[in-house]
Amino acid sequence: MKSLLEATVLEAQAKKGYEKKRAKLLARYSPLIQGVDPCLQTETRLPGPLMAAATPKPQKSRATNSRDERFRSDVHTEAVQAALAKYKERKMPMPSKRRSVLVHSSVGTYTPPDTSSASEDEGSLRRPGRLTSTLLQSHSSIEPWLDRVIQGSSTSSSASSTSSHPGGRPAAAPGATTALAGLTAHAHVDLHPAPPDVTTGLAEHSHYERPQVASVRGVPRGHGRTVLETAGGVPVNSRVSSKIQQLLNTLKRPKRPPLKEFFVDDFEELLEVQQPDPNQPKPEGDQMAVLKGEPLSVGTSGPPSLLRSLKLAYTLLNKLTSKNEALLKPGDRVALVFPNSDPVMFMVAFYGCLLAELVPVPIEVPLTRKDAGSQQVGFLLGSCGVTLALTTDACQKGLPKAPTGEVATFKGWPPLAWLVIDGKHLTKPPKDWYPLAQDTGSGTAYIEYKTSKEGSTVGVTVSHSSLLAQCQALTQACGYMEAETLTNVLDFKRDAGLWHGVLTSVMNRMHVISIPYALMKVNPLSWIQKRGQRDVCLSSLRMLIVADGANPWSISSCDAFLNVFQSRGLRPEVICPCASSPEALTVAIRRPPDLGGPPPRKAVLSMNGLSYGVIRVDTEEKLSVLTVQDVGQVMPGASACVVKVDGAPYLCKTDEIGEICVNSVATGTAYYGLLGITKNVFETVPVTADGVPVSDRPFTRTGLLGFIGPDNLVFVVGKLDGLMVVGVRRHNADDIVATALAVEPMKFVYRGRIAVFSVTVLHDDRIVLVAEQRPDASEEDSFQWMSRVLQAIDSIHQVGVYCLALVPANTLPKAPLGGIHISETKQRFLEGMLHPCNVLMCPHTCVTNLPKPRQKQPEVGPASMIVGNLVAGKRIAQASGRELAHLEDSDQARKFLFLADVLQWRAHTTPDHPLFLLLNAKGTVTSTATCIQLHKRAERVAAALMEKGRLDAGDHVALVYPPGVDLIAAFYGCLYCGCVPVTVRPPHPQNLGTTLPTVKMIVEVSKSACVLSTQAITRLLKSKEAAAAVDVRTWPTILDTDDIPKKKLASIFRPPSPDVLAYLDFSVSTTGILAGVKMSHAATSALCRSIKLQCELYPSRQIAICLDPYCGLGFALWCLCSVYSGHQSVLVPPLELESNVSLWLSAVSQYKARVTFCSYSVMEMCTKGLGAQTGALRMKGVNLSCVRTCMVVAEERPRISLTQSFSKLFKDLGLPARAVSTTFGCRVNVAICLQGTTGPDPTTVYVDMRALRHDRVRLVERGSPHSLPLMESGKVVEAGPLTAFLLQILPGVKVIIAHTETKGPLGDSHLGEIWVSSPHNATGYYTVYGEETLHADHFSARLSFGDTQTIWARTGYLGFLRRTELTDASGERHDALYVVGSLDETLELRGMRYHPIDIETSVIRAHRNIAECAVFTWTNLLVVVVELDGLEQDALDLVALVTNVVLEEHYLVVGVVVIVDPGVIPINSRGEKQRMHLRDGFLADQLDPIYVAYNM
Repeated sequence: MKSLLEATVLEAQAKKGYEKKRAKLLARYSPLIQGVDPCLQTETRLPGPLMAAATPKPQKSRATNSRDERFRSDVHTEAVQAALAKYKERKMPMPSKRRSVLVHSSVGTYTPPDTSSASEDEGSLRRPGRLTSTLLQSHSSIEPWLDRVIQGSSTSSSASSTSSHPGGRPAAAPGATTALAGLTAHAHVDLHPAPPDVTTGLAEHSHYERPQVASVRGVPRGHGRTVLETAGGVPVNSRVSSKIQQLLNTLKRPKRPPLKEFFVDDFEELLEVQQPDPNQPKPEGDQMAVLKGEPLSVGTSGPPSLLRSLKLAYTLLNKLTSKNEALLKPGDRVALVFPNSDPVMFMVAFYGCLLAELVPVPIEVPLTRKDAGSQQVGFLLGSCGVTLALTTDACQKGLPKAPTGEVATFKGWPPLAWLVIDGKHLTKPPKDWYPLAQDTGSGTAYIEYKTSKEGSTVGVTVSHSSLLAQCQALTQACGYMEAETLTNVLDFKRDAGLWHGVLTSVMNRMHVISIPYALMKVNPLSWIQKRGQRDVCLSSLRMLIVADGANPWSISSCDAFLNVFQSRGLRPEVICPCASSPEALTVAIRRPPDLGGPPPRKAVLSMNGLSYGVIRVDTEEKLSVLTVQDVGQVMPGASACVVKVDGAPYLCKTDEIGEICVNSVATGTAYYGLLGITKNVFETVPVTADGVPVSDRPFTRTGLLGFIGPDNLVFVVGKLDGLMVVGVRRHNADDIVATALAVEPMKFVYRGRIAVFSVTVLHDDRIVLVAEQRPDASEEDSFQWMSRVLQAIDSIHQVGVYCLALVPANTLPKAPLGGIHISETKQRFLEGMLHPCNVLMCPHTCVTNLPKPRQKQPEVGPASMIVGNLVAGKRIAQASGRELAHLEDSDQARKFLFLADVLQWRAHTTPDHPLFLLLNAKGTVTSTATCIQLHKRAERVAAALMEKGRLDAGDHVALVYPPGVDLIAAFYGCLYCGCVPVTVRPPHPQNLGTTLPTVKMIVEVSKSACVLSTQAITRLLKSKEAAAAVDVRTWPTILDTDDIPKKKLASIFRPPSPDVLAYLDFSVSTTGILAGVKMSHAATSALCRSIKLQCELYPSRQIAICLDPYCGLGFALWCLCSVYSGHQSVLVPPLELESNVSLWLSAVSQYKARVTFCSYSVMEMCTKGLGAQTGALRMKGVNLSCVRTCMVVAEERPRISLTQSFSKLFKDLGLPARAVSTTFGCRVNVAICLQGTTGPDPTTVYVDMRALRHDRVRLVERGSPHSLPLMESGKVVEAGPLTAFLLQILPGVKVIIAHTETKGPLGDSHLGEIWVSSPHNATGYYTVYGEETLHADHFSARLSFGDTQTIWARTGYLGFLRRTELTDASGERHDALYVVGSLDETLELRGMRYHPIDIETSVIRAHRNIAECAVFTWTNLLVVVVELDGLEQDALDLVALVTNVVLEEHYLVVGVVVIVDPGVIPINSRGEKQRMHLRDGFLADQLDPIYVAYNM
């Protein structure tokens, strides 16, 4: 109704040209604001909530000063401006956005949004209220404004008024609801010109995909020069660094005082519990008494039998059959689908159903198959058992059709038969036929739908007796008389429009003039003008009922309307706000003095008091006040009281806000089919403080929040559906909207298109504000407006906004009658489907209930720790693999001490035994090597090194080869002449700039005297392109081994001692550090021996290897193990899978490999690339049932979801369920654990993830909150955010868990660093300067207590040991080693230790468009980088979801969210993320991100 009043205000002013008069009348409402557009200054400012309507013409880009005056209040605007003036202009870091994301459709092709607001039941921003509003604007002529209206703006959404004039002239105006609606226009049944369709998004909005950056995951992105600069080399002057500094400066500003109390538990952190503020206002009044309305006089009986309704009743009962049985029987529910332009046919249908004893269910006309909330309406129809829908011929033709020509089935709707009820389709009843006697009892008369806060749609049943009592009560309260004229601008299908405009008026035989919403949009004055006359005279109006009077912000609209039309005969006492709800029908209505009503009242209330549920008349703090008007007295025949919102329905005190409850025969009776919530809402029994019921009859909860004021007048301050409880304080969505709208200037967003709702994150409500942005608004302007809105809300309401999002115009979901569908908007926000164009998240300000940061306690000494463990009965966490001495003949071990000797022995004893077989992308064998062939090729390489390279024993040689037999031959050639080989991945020809510097660096750091390579790579190393990346003149001698002559070596070098260096193993760690380790001959042969025993490798076996052969276990399996054990290795270079994904699995099947090895990147490639091809592979004969063990080689925590997906996917090809497992190795020892062929069945333990953050292991029961399963033997069933593997320790390996700082041994099931002692440990780092401290610390560690003699190597990984109940092959109880993650990678945040993979796993689950994720910290800010696998325009959806999930699952606030293209996160050859490399690229502005959000 408010909006209607405002629309009329505008029209009247324009038509009569009362500019001067209006300026004079409204001068006090137009304070001049400096710096505001002059056209906005002259605009009329009316206190109060008006709603937006006029918008720019589609063809012109000029700004318009139309505004949503629904929430407009000058007092409030001044308060907001004063609050903003207190803030110094904060310099907040603006989000950075790629230019392509900034593309808007041009203003010229742009359709303005429907700025209508909608009825609150549709989820609009309004509270109970409803008057449509057009906007106040100051053009002297109405034409441009009307032109804008016709072009597609709406006067807002709900206009209604009934006006009663004595003597048959138009008379009562049952107020306008936000409803009068545009369905008519859309259904094409209106006689008036239809406004443009604004229900769809921008048709011209260009959504084009950016060409994707080529993914270089197969290439070692992490090996560039910047790898070594992670410690300090970040350019401080980069744009990103300066923005992060701005963010830090902003976050340093004092926040709200921190909360004092915490729950303290023995292990995990718990969230802060907000304690009541001792100074908060508390209710002090007496307990209220139940308020009783005047007695209800019994009047007219049921409604008259209308002739057309009789025909319909007869047709429904007698002419509709199915299989010779009547289709309908009394009590069945029938849907009524009518546009807002046809009240007569609606009345025919409604009364026809009542006469036939059927239950009408009026719903909105479905415009498309994807209307917001349409699915929920379908659920309601289904639960009501509706099978028939009544409609008109014109409406039926406008409904969406299926290809068959039938009305389409809408999503979620039951199958419906459609009956057109125009006269020609109905049958005249026989003269002797009469409908059944009218039941005025408790039977259901009709069902009205209601949309809840969560978006679900329920049906409120209204009985025949309630319907009659409601009509009688309205007749008595409004003084309706026969033949009076009533003008209705509301939606006549529900709520006040139905009660006044149809039911009560028919009962009293009044004249009703219904004004369709479409006509209101074109001519806002149509409801108060005489036909054909331009003059307006309102002196005959005796009652103007404002249907959304319960909206506290409606008072301004009423005042504004009165100011303009008082000179046209409008009397102040005529304006009568009322309050209603779907459950209680009409709750209260103001009566004019001639009907005995008391004078109207206003209350100026403190918003701070309201937030604590207390009424305080504001005296000191003028900034945050709410002015409310009364909504009159309780209805005749009703009793009302106010009860506490939460818990048992105790009566409130007189100065306390609560929920209004009504006891009356004229209320709804139930939610259809929902007994549980019906009892809570319709059968509430209010009790006194002593627990005594106030009445023996149940009350109905209205959903309205308010209090009883002087003269027993009812005041409403909000609705339960709009309530947001943040901490212990309550805020109303409409109050937040009003504050946002008071922030000037408003050039950037559409006034009527703002949604406010709350989402639950970390156990508290968080406020989200979404607005539609104008297409011509610049990024800077919009961001500035967002910042000011945050400051204003913080100052006025003392509450932080969690997320503020701007979306393109016309993209928010619309309620059936215009306005915003709040619950649908919230759903899209939570699902990442909102597609905003600007986002500002403020978790740092809002989230005040984080767990207490962990305080580091003085460490317990290692001796005390051991004593403590002994007292507790815990054993030291130590375990070992099988003893080598028991497993193998020591003579053979001595004989196999040097691999060069082993190869010669095999060449002599089994010369033709095949060792290697290399496949290409087509699956054909490109090269093989038997024992003798490999021996001879190694001899040729050794001869070339000694003659051409002139190398001595002990010189280092870099082997730069593609994966293949040449690499293996070159390796053994080096051993034959006593040189030390260093395997180096060759540079990528298409990516020399990134990969060649790494090659050069390894050659230099390893002090290689010679480079061995193929002819092609030799040319590449000396090419012009290479010269652009490195200094090619400084390469050492480069030998091409493709065409070396056949020469027999005079003598093969034999090392003087097994401790002599055999080879160097260089690798880039996941933290971006290039580390080379030294492997002695003794360690090399011990490594091969352990792997041989664990995997049972013999000369008769074949294994398939799909790994890179340059470092770690991949190198050992590719180059060393076959020669040592004699088995045949089928070599599959991972690069070949890029052109043939099934190559590896086909090879495993073809060669019937029992054991196969791969990397995570290979497994991921197979899972993604072969997901839909398992059937085709089976047809080709691929069978994986031969596999006993498929091991993933990596130096990281196992990726459970990937291994699970792989196992499930290829189960169809025969892959055994237990085959897939992982290995564990690191720089100090490349193979600590491998899945053996023998061993106990895997066991599962569940640990508490929160305890792990405190470096503790806490075992819990399955299904406990925060429980994570850790399962041994690498076979894991994931049920939580973090999982770890238990692995079988290799023979000869000993493992102990040591404290990370005190270096003391830890007890069983304690988290600490894994230390390893083994014959195949590396002997130390090989670095440029040979830092001895690093060597001693990592490779020669000793325990500080206990066994201080054993030399251990520190792995740098956290884990724990646990003794299980199972026994291993030797009969001993089985010790399970669980690996949790790398110590170097952990993030120290809030005093707790986090593993990046846990946060990344949560983030990847947050949205289907997140392809990959990496996290790192910078200046204590958590930075989350996500790869977007979708449209750039959808990038901003991810910001809120990422922030939410990290808060919920890890109790961390994300500082920066960076959204990038797929393939940007650098991955090394083992498939491990190079997070530090990514960090350096981000800080140096090298990522070209799609969007960077700095969370405030």
